[in-house]
This record gives sequence, C-alpha cells and structure tokens, in this order.
Amino acid sequence: MSFDVDEYARTSSRIRWDDLDMSLFERQPLSDSALRCLSYMSDVETHTVCYLRDLLVTPSHADPEVTVFLTMWNLEEYWHGEVLDEVLERHGIRTGPEHTRAVRSRLGRSDRLAPIRQSLLANLIGEDFVATHMAWGAINEWCAHSAYTRLIRSENHPVLTEILRRIAKQETRHVAFYNSQARERLQRSKKARRIARLALSLGWGIVGSTIMPPAEVKHMLTYLYGGEHGLAEAHKIDAKIDALPGQQGLRLVEKELVKYGVQ
Repeated sequence: MSFDVDEYARTSSRIRWDDLDMSLFERQPLSDSALRCLSYMSDVETHTVCYLRDLLVTPSHADPEVTVFLTMWNLEEYWHGEVLDEVLERHGIRTGPEHTRAVRSRLGRSDRLAPIRQSLLANLIGEDFVATHMAWGAINEWCAHSAYTRLIRSENHPVLTEILRRIAKQETRHVAFYNSQARERLQRSKKARRIARLALSLGWGIVGSTIMPPAEVKHMLTYLYGGEHGLAEAHKIDAKIDALPGQQGLRLVEKELVKYGVQ
C-alpha cells in the first residue's frame, strides 16, 4: 500500500485549539445556519465510535493495517467532535454526554441491529467486503472534507476557519488511507468491484443521514451545496468516486441533493 500506516500512527494526535481565542465566538457569533451545520457535524464526529463498532465485527478487523488506522482515526474524530462542541457551547448550545445519549437512543432498534446485520452479511462475503468498507470510507471522508471547506467559505469567521482547516488537514490523511486501500482492493478483485458497486448504489447516503433527522440533512445540504457552486462541488466528489475501479457513473452525491430537494 502507498499509505504508510505506521507513520500515520506515530504522528497521529488530538487536534489543538488551546492556542485560539475561542472567546471571539462570543463577540462575533456564527450565523444560525452555520450553527445548525456544526451541530450536525459534531453529532456525526461523535458517532464515529459507533461506526467503528459496526466495522470491527466484519473481516476488516482481521487486517492489522486497517485496525491500526481505525484506532487512530477514531481518536482523531473524537477530538473533532470535542472542538466543535466547544464552539457550540460558546453559543449557548448544550452538548455533552446527555445530548450524545439522546442522539443514540433515538436511533432505536435499527442501531442495535446494525452490527448484527453487517456482521452476517460481511462475513458471508469474506475478505472482498473490505474493499466496500474502504470505498465507503473514502467517499465519506471526501464528503466530510468538502463540507468543512464549504463551511469555511460560507461563514468566513477567523477562528472557525482555523479550526476547520486543522480538522480538514487530518481528514486529508483519512482520505489518503481509505482511497489507497480501496483502489488496490477493488483493482485486484472483480467480485469486490461488483459488491462495492451494489452496496454503494443501494445503501450509501450522505454522511450523517443515518443518524440525523431528514430536516437537518436537508438543511446541511442546502446551506453548503445549494446553488450552482454547490452542485459543482458535488460533481467534483462524484468524479473522485468515478475514479475508483468499477464505480463509474454512480453519481452518489448528486443523487443525494436531488433526494433532499436541494436546488
């Protein structure tokens, strides 16, 4: 693999924000629309440990490079959620354990059954499933990086910009791992390409859509991707998906905009 997972593990760290003037948010608050997006993003980042739970019951857990990456990935995503929570708290928006419990409890039975379903299906497929996991992760990270970049441009707040740039820098390394793994695994197995294409076309949704209410998904997509420039950004992500072996023409992100009625 072209990605050096050992180097990533050695250099992985929590995101810093203690050197930033967080009190600026009190003097120069963010817009209500941006705060709704940040709440969405924070809930998604905090939910990463639940995604990890689902992945560790699949054949992905047997690959030591994958598990090393997932360990550090989960740690970095945790701190992304923490810094976003502090931004929200500076605006008087409650976060913390009680909020996280509420987000998870509203998912109900489907969340409790998710690891069982995924374990049964993935272990029946075998090692070729790992390619789907890697492709799915690459697409999610492309979307996350894009969303942070779009929010920087939309809000143009000096402290928020620096926070999101630091998060996006770490997301870039996440992309590099998933993309490298997905390309190699898809390239060497026709079965893996077919399985990934089927899974993505039938099951993929925009990041967070499985845990957030539809109204919040639509707001996030509208705020960040509404209009001509937003559609162009969606096409950029879809072009990256096209470059994955066997995944051409899925138009996954554009279809999500259509699904949620984003103009």
